Amino acid sequence: MKNLFLSGATALMFPAFSMSVFAEERVLSIGGSITEIVFALGEQDRLIARDTTSSFPAVVEDLPDVGYMRALSPEGVLSVDPTLIIAEEGSGPFETIEVLEGANIPFVTIPDGFDRAAVATKIQAVAQALGVPDKGAQLAAEVDAQLAALDTNVDAPSRVMFILSTQGGRIMASGTDTAADGIIALAGGINAVTGFEGYKPLTDEAVTLAAPDVIVMMTSDGDHGSADQELWSHPAISTTPAAQTQSLVRINGLLLLGFGPRTPEAAATLHSALYGEG
Repeated sequence: MKNLFLSGATALMFPAFSMSVFAEERVLSIGGSITEIVFALGEQDRLIARDTTSSFPAVVEDLPDVGYMRALSPEGVLSVDPTLIIAEEGSGPFETIEVLEGANIPFVTIPDGFDRAAVATKIQAVAQALGVPDKGAQLAAEVDAQLAALDTNVDAPSRVMFILSTQGGRIMASGTDTAADGIIALAGGINAVTGFEGYKPLTDEAVTLAAPDVIVMMTSDGDHGSADQELWSHPAISTTPAAQTQSLVRINGLLLLGFGPRTPEAAATLHSALYGEG
């Protein structure tokens, strides 16, 4: 099995989806942004399955679901008989990848990145894996032009805290080198939390010191969800400027954090929410 690591209007219109696939190729897409790119390239007829995070466009949910990208089982993947797997960086676990290696299924890992250049790189890498580099170059150029055209400069940038979850009353927030950090920057904001990389729980003192003007969360239920009143009544959150003005923005997680073809839409949506423009 090959384990390859490739670098390389706001809303997008996707071609009509057909359940037919090429007999000689059966593509499994792992990662919501990867699946979006396959559709945006017009190569969706080659898909035979997807992972749980792949939910856009909605019609993709008609395909079999092999499970969560970071908790894949060999049985789930092999049950759809793929001949090519294209996966976001971080897919796994490693033990599952080892089993797939033994099955000689090409497994292409697409690198993540959280800035304008990374979006183009990701699109071109997926296109290369699919053997349609010209389509990838065209789509990457179109999306990059949309990002370049965004006017997100402001005189007084908002301090933004992205909260991943509030499970158990603990604030899990984004530091640097994350999709949340990247989209905040693209939208013209400033990440209020810069003392660490990745997503980590914050102490109450750290939340107060971060002093966010706005809190951003995903629109989701379960562990990542939190009702507005529950959020504002949190002892630490209640001390922030965001709580004083009840400035909370909720955006679909895949749109906001995907860093795929819809990133211009995500940046424009967040910018408008932060500054009341558009």
